[in-house]
Amino acid sequence: MKEETVSSGSTSKTFKYWQTRTIIVTMIGYAIFYFVRKNFSFAIPGLTAEYGITKTSFGIIMTLVTIVYGVSRFLNGLIADRMNARYHMSIGLFLCAIANFAFGWGTDISTLFTGQTEGPMFTNTMVLIFGIILILNNLIQGSGFPPVARLLTHWIPPNELATKMSVWNTSHSIGAALVAILAGYIMGTLGTNMSDNPEVVASIAANLKIDPTDTDKMKTVLESASHYGAWKWCFWIPAAIALMGSIGLFIGLRDTPSSVGLPELHKTHKKGKDSSAEFKAFVRKAVYRNKWIWILGIANFFVYVVRFAVLDWGPTFLKEAHGMTLTNAGWTVAVFEIFGIVGMLAAGWVTDRYLAGKAHRTSLYCMIGVALFMTIFLYLPDDTPSWGMILSLAMAGFFIYGPQALIGIAAANQATNRAAATANGVVGIFGYASGLVSGVGIGYMVDTINKVNPGNAWNYVFMMMIGMAILCVFIFALMWKAKAHGYDEETEQK
Repeated sequence: MKEETVSSGSTSKTFKYWQTRTIIVTMIGYAIFYFVRKNFSFAIPGLTAEYGITKTSFGIIMTLVTIVYGVSRFLNGLIADRMNARYHMSIGLFLCAIANFAFGWGTDISTLFTGQTEGPMFTNTMVLIFGIILILNNLIQGSGFPPVARLLTHWIPPNELATKMSVWNTSHSIGAALVAILAGYIMGTLGTNMSDNPEVVASIAANLKIDPTDTDKMKTVLESASHYGAWKWCFWIPAAIALMGSIGLFIGLRDTPSSVGLPELHKTHKKGKDSSAEFKAFVRKAVYRNKWIWILGIANFFVYVVRFAVLDWGPTFLKEAHGMTLTNAGWTVAVFEIFGIVGMLAAGWVTDRYLAGKAHRTSLYCMIGVALFMTIFLYLPDDTPSWGMILSLAMAGFFIYGPQALIGIAAANQATNRAAATANGVVGIFGYASGLVSGVGIGYMVDTINKVNPGNAWNYVFMMMIGMAILCVFIFALMWKAKAHGYDEETEQK
């Protein structure tokens, strides 16, 4: 591979400045995407209490959202390789902000269509409105990562990409943590205090199916009544932050080094619009006919099954199978995330430092670690101290987040910077398709097994996940002889 040399002196310093600026701005920007994506789940308790919207309705909506987001990642990947990333990402975040403002006005929109302020027709219309807005929001949400995949491959050379992109990947967890803190604060402090209004209290009790004579459970009703309407601010405040973030992205980003008068890292750089037919042919060869991309996609499916299974079902599993309190179970999953961030950074550093950028080999070793520690966790004796269970599960998190970050990096390097976003769109859709197994699949599996073998369902779930981790090891082994990137092949074609 031949790279453009960035001369010493002012040019080198200027390139370093723009590289650092691009990484920091996209990290902040992508974290803010989470503010207007993960806030909905925090508004659900308020919507359930005030309007009696069922968990089934929310479940259907959230399943659709997962599928739509996966498709959106793929479609935006196609767009990202053909569009200025500065405009793509900033406009996307702006539109997500608008969608979240619309969420907050969901009741007003429902009243506008139905002429009512309560009742089944009003509520059903509001659920439909929320579903439509959520689908639109997640179609736009796909404009978050694909532009970043394209940007970073233009600003970071392949031999540094694993390390620096692993650092960038912490933006996922940072965004999720910050929106959890913000939304939790909003739902617990804002809204109107209606706890003295007997009609409101009775309505919330009915919606939550709580007997008014049950003193303990009525505390939940009074808490909801004390913050009546707080769910609206759970959309409006993150939307305002996203609006400012979109302006920051527009001001802070530039598309490629050449757009600021600097040399490109790769001689293979060429805008798609310069030769549409040639570019389409390149994408077909570098992505759709590239066996490494499809292997990475299939591996991504299994990685996401294991990761989402722990995140989505972890608290329930720890409570039902190990008798943990939900508070301790929640902290266990939080430690899983924290260890995951450390593991992600370590995997990126090891890839560049010791494995010459071959992220697929690091991923193979990581999945061996996942299988090992999940097996240890499964077979721990019942009298194992809580710290032992937490540590073994956390170590599984340490290893699973490496492949979660590195697969995208490997796909970008294999497809080169010309088709990095498209390649990430392909592997991404495999990842989010995993929700069919980690969500509905595991739920159905637990219910079914519990009918015939009560109490042992979670053991079988973990056996399944361990099996998937081992299978993933063999899938990564198919790439063992793959090069770290595809730039050499592209250069040879010139």
